[in-house]
Amino acid sequence: MSNQTGTTPPYAITPRILDLVARIGEAIGRLDENAIRADLRLRRANRIRTIQGSLAIEGNTLSEDEITAILEGRPVIAPPREVQEARNALKAYDHFPNWNPANRDDLLAAHEMLMAGLLDMPGHFRRIGVGVVGGGEVHHVAPPADRVPMLMESLLSWLKRTDEHPLIASSVFHYEFEFIHPFEDGNGRMGRLWQTLILARWKPLFAYVPVESLVYSRQGAYYKAIQQSTAEGASTPFIVYMLEAILDAIASTPQQASQISSQVARLLAVWGSGVTDQKSDQEAGQETCPHRTTRDDAMTAAALMAALGLSHRPTFRKNYLRPALDAGLIEMTRPDLPTARNQRYLLTARGRALTR
Repeated sequence: MSNQTGTTPPYAITPRILDLVARIGEAIGRLDENAIRADLRLRRANRIRTIQGSLAIEGNTLSEDEITAILEGRPVIAPPREVQEARNALKAYDHFPNWNPANRDDLLAAHEMLMAGLLDMPGHFRRIGVGVVGGGEVHHVAPPADRVPMLMESLLSWLKRTDEHPLIASSVFHYEFEFIHPFEDGNGRMGRLWQTLILARWKPLFAYVPVESLVYSRQGAYYKAIQQSTAEGASTPFIVYMLEAILDAIASTPQQASQISSQVARLLAVWGSGVTDQKSDQEAGQETCPHRTTRDDAMTAAALMAALGLSHRPTFRKNYLRPALDAGLIEMTRPDLPTARNQRYLLTARGRALTR
């Protein structure tokens, strides 16, 4: 960790890092960036995945569906703090174009927006000592509060003047930010937000690549990389971890919503058309499913086939239902019993984003 204004944080450029940077560059080259940026529905779906992943790392239990509902102004039955966290994150990620990642005032403004209603003084550096605790153990004791302003000035100064590749610079910043832990709370989500901001300034498509959801899926390795970097006194292990997550996130990012088949598109359009199943959940003996804000759009296979004008069930399952399920665009209300007589299907957050 650097401790002098303007000094370079310690890290090493290894062959593994150079290889990952090259592979990420190749992966970006294979993406149709213009298609991603032009596809509002895809951008929206990826943004929701990003926010859900980043909040989940901090213990927020909201699903993609529930975050979509909050975005749309629909009621969600969830802890008020978790709803506030999602509202703040949705607002913060929408402000990307307004912030300079090397600007101290922008950093503080972003924290104020991200933690509004969650802290007494959001947008201010901490004035108390903090540490990272997990599993009953103290994993990291952050530098004293009176050193935070100087340490952050040094880090932001380095970010402003460095000619390091943005993939590496953003990862170094992310680790150093977590080491300093400049705020009383919200440091994890701020570090991930700021790395995404740095990357988006380099390649705008990173505003819509859900790196945070990949980090969430390998959360244990995330903390392990931070701890290893702290033990070594250099952010090298964390850089490797983040570059691997970025590479996987790019590889898993669809380029266009239009890549789905015409049959699946027709199936999704059934929900968008306002067609509903006539039987209520109660009549069908449906159980309550967690993480759902409404059950009104759940439909039986028979109702979907009728809406599509289909009569051959095997064709419906092979060309419509199964591909949509495999793509994560629809889900079962009874996933534990796929062949249940009262089985129904509904759109996921990703599928709903493609119907708007």
